Amino acid sequence: MKNVLNLVLLLIFTAGLNAQVTHTFPEGTAPNEYNIVGAEYPRVGKDGRTYFRIYAPDAQKVEISFRGEMQKGEDGFWTLESKGPEVVGFHYYQVIIDGVSVADPNGKPLFGMGKWVSGIEIPEENGDYYKPKKGVDKGVISESWYYSDIRKEWRRSLVYTPAEYDKNPEKKYPVLYLQHGMGENETSWAVQGKMNFIMDNLIAEGSAVPMIVVMDNGNIESFQPRQGEDPNEARKRFGADFPSILLEEIIPNIESKYRVLTDRENRAMAGLSWGGLQTFNITLNNLDKFSYIGGFSGAGSIDTNQLETVYNGAFKDPKEFNEKVHVLFLGIGSEERPERTRNLSDNLKKAGINNIYYESPGTAHEFLTWRRCLKEFVPLIFK
Repeated sequence: MKNVLNLVLLLIFTAGLNAQVTHTFPEGTAPNEYNIVGAEYPRVGKDGRTYFRIYAPDAQKVEISFRGEMQKGEDGFWTLESKGPEVVGFHYYQVIIDGVSVADPNGKPLFGMGKWVSGIEIPEENGDYYKPKKGVDKGVISESWYYSDIRKEWRRSLVYTPAEYDKNPEKKYPVLYLQHGMGENETSWAVQGKMNFIMDNLIAEGSAVPMIVVMDNGNIESFQPRQGEDPNEARKRFGADFPSILLEEIIPNIESKYRVLTDRENRAMAGLSWGGLQTFNITLNNLDKFSYIGGFSGAGSIDTNQLETVYNGAFKDPKEFNEKVHVLFLGIGSEERPERTRNLSDNLKKAGINNIYYESPGTAHEFLTWRRCLKEFVPLIFK
């Protein structure tokens, strides 16, 4: 019986392998950059169309999330071609097999949407700023582990050090604390956001000051209200312990292990989406510790009718605020209702609060918006 089972498995594997070998790829396409080595699907066309192919001979229904149902072939492969070009940039997806959502076995695992999922990249024209370049020295992303007494657990920061860091053993560097969004974790900026290549390129061309970038888990991986709990109350505690972790544990850990400048003039913080809200909550309540602030599609809002009282009166004296905060950056995509952030920027300016508004053309609540925001923000800080 065991030999028969092995033979059946071998035949299934061989059939799938032969189908892959004899398959003709759609003209003008290339494997998605997040595929595992050797995987030919999904594929991306020069025109932005996407092509998916999944081997599931016994499945009754297979779908690609956000894209629709696949068609089954006689060879056991399910296929799907997008109806038209997809929006440029990075996008999450899952394979849904008979109602069960899983990451694509042909893709590298990415953490997003509160789970391990897959991603597909539609290349941006003139997107070299987030790609590795020949002749540009590369920085290093390393792990820095520490024990959190606040959460009673071991945690890690991912730390980007510029290419010159090890070549200048006496030099100290300013620090940017960079936060991910809801449903993501400390890996997201490095993987989906390609922040290291953005930093490498900006530093190499002289647009940005060499700096250290710290990425940690904001405790917002998955929004799960307790049974019977008001979602609004749940949101109040969502990532609520992170400010204490950052100020009392992460920053001291970084400053004890890396050659960093430790005054407020050399400390910045930025974040995307819910990480933007965390950035505002932390920095605006601790202006003695931060002098550069960046919100990329930041969640929440600032009541500009209550500027004398919000954030413990941080905006009460515009002149004092402008002297303390050298850059207040507000970025958002043009396709994600930008009027919210644009109006905030305008109202702050009317109140005498200096800020920089940036609108990413043609992008929504997605990593291409946030890559562009990082590209615009970093050259402004520590100058």
